[in-house]
Order: sequence, then structure tokens, then C-alpha cells
Amino acid sequence: MSDSDGLASEPAGLEGLPPMYSIAKGEVVSVQTYGAFVRLPGYKKEGLVHVSEMSASRVENASEIVDVGEKVWIKVIGREIRGDKVKLSFSMKAVNQGTGQDQDPNNVMAEQDSRRRKQFRDHTGNRITLEAVLNTTCSKCGCKGHFTKDCFSAPGLQYALLPEDDDVAPQQPQQQTSTVAPQQDSDKKKKKKKLKRDRKCQEL
Repeated sequence: MSDSDGLASEPAGLEGLPPMYSIAKGEVVSVQTYGAFVRLPGYKKEGLVHVSEMSASRVENASEIVDVGEKVWIKVIGREIRGDKVKLSFSMKAVNQGTGQDQDPNNVMAEQDSRRRKQFRDHTGNRITLEAVLNTTCSKCGCKGHFTKDCFSAPGLQYALLPEDDDVAPQQPQQQTSTVAPQQDSDKKKKKKKLKRDRKCQEL
């Protein structure tokens, strides 16, 4: 039964789909970085096994675990409608891949994962984006990139950019030589005076 038939005959749009928490063996029809799509026998709708549901250990890429055409045991952990599409979520880690035995008979893991996914979706609006701050113009100093309450400039003052290190470097040796030269001259004069005094003392 197609998705459109299911939506037309039942407002929920979930008829003709595998029952929630049911276990079945399906075929991997597509592998993406984020997960694998599995088709169950007797159903036209495919379900996604996300990388987080493939193994108890961390998986970076779905191709590390499955290949197209491979038969895998899955457990249905999600059935929802988003817009005009029905989305099925499957889990491989909840089923023993050798025997097909349910590893999560009380559906504790499945409920925790679904709760985590809902919280992430609900709080996406509260995420802080730097773009909002970067595009802000401060009414105090007229510069971009910070709010007025965070501005450190005094009213009426304007700041100029400091010269780069490359520009300053050649001038530093000249200043040092000019400051060192008078010191050397004064040291020489002092030495000469001492010598003259010593000679006078010897003559006396």
C-alpha cells in the first residue's frame, strides 16, 4: 500500500506500516553516511536505521556496518508524519543480528532515544547563532560585531588599528641604536675623566 493510499484512508497516515516495536528482517536498499535505508518484506515504505541505532559502539559511517543488499534484523522504533511524508525509524542495535532476539524487550532504549530526538528538535530555536551578533551594529561606537551593553569605548572616542608587526619591526633597530649611541658616548666621557684624574693624582 502506498503512502498516499494510507493518508487518504486514515487521518493518522500510519496504516499499512509495520507495527511499533515489531521485529523483522529486511534488506538494505541504500547506504548513506548518516545511516542505511531498509525495506521490509510486504511493505513498500523504507525505514531509516540511523548510525546511532546501528551498534552500541560509536559508528562514524554506515558503510562500516552494512552494504546494499545485506539482510539485517531491525526493530521499529519510530513512526511519524512530517508534513506530507511518513517517516519510519528502525534500530539494529536493539536486535541480536545473529538470532533476531529482542535486546530491548521493555523498549527502554527506544523510549530514551525518541525522547532525546524530541528534545533536540524542540530546543533548536534556542540555539545561539553567532550571525545575529556579528551583524549587530553598536549604537555607542558605531562598530559592528557587538552589542551596546558590551561596548568598552567611551563616547566620542574612536579607535584606530595598530600597525602590523612587519611595519614596526624595521623601525625598532634604528630606535635602539639611537638610544644606545648617546649612552656609549657618555660612558666614554666618564672613562676619560677618570683617567685624567688618576694621572693628576699620580703626578702629585
